Amino acid sequence: MSTDASTATSIAYSLAPMLSVRNGARAVEFYTSAFGAVEVFKIEAPDGAVVARLAIEGAEFWVADESPEHQNFSPESLGGGTARMVLIVPDPDAVFAQAISAGAREVIPVKEDYGWRLGRVVDPFGHHWEIGHPMPVSPDRPNQLTSAGLTT
Repeated sequence: MSTDASTATSIAYSLAPMLSVRNGARAVEFYTSAFGAVEVFKIEAPDGAVVARLAIEGAEFWVADESPEHQNFSPESLGGGTARMVLIVPDPDAVFAQAISAGAREVIPVKEDYGWRLGRVVDPFGHHWEIGHPMPVSPDRPNQLTSAGLTT
């Protein structure tokens, strides 16, 4: 934790991804429907562009319309994403089904693999979401997660 000298308040470190999309308003609607996200903060420009801070059960992320002039491109413009979102939830099967119902496309079905119950979807904006949770470790089920990633 550090202190901001200009305001004398304590600021904790955090990290929140910002997803660039082609239609920010539609993306906010999708994430609300698919994952139960709530709007924490939202700015709408006169041209309809959106920057929004969203939270899923307290886990925050940002969504913004792409702005090529600032080197912010969506997966749709790039032909794919460069990162995956990992959403850890108590019931991956239910959240996965909710995302599919809201318009996501299945990439990998929910299954037990690498010590996780996990599946992957791609949202309508090209971002991949791995939805799951680690399985309890036991002698017959060691945690096989490696630094190579959750799924391949």
